[in-house]
Amino acid sequence: MAHHASAQKQMRQGQKRRARNRQNVSQLKTQVKKLRAAIAEGNAKAAESLLSGTVGQIDKAAKKGVIHDNAAARYKSRLTRKVRALAAAK
Repeated sequence: MAHHASAQKQMRQGQKRRARNRQNVSQLKTQVKKLRAAIAEGNAKAAESLLSGTVGQIDKAAKKGVIHDNAAARYKSRLTRKVRALAAAK
């Protein structure tokens, strides 16, 4: 437990940041999971509609520093390739 006022304030700020980051990560994982489920089902129309929302969520997480920029690019690239391959197969 912190004893100095500044250290106590840092702990409070850290708790707020941690809660906000966890919320952003949770939203991102949920969105990616929905898209991957649509891809696994072979539902090209649903996957296409979920892709733009998912890419936006990934960009938002990267902008806030929740995930690394390169990780965001990797997620977007892989998911986009899977959706396009699914659409091409139909």
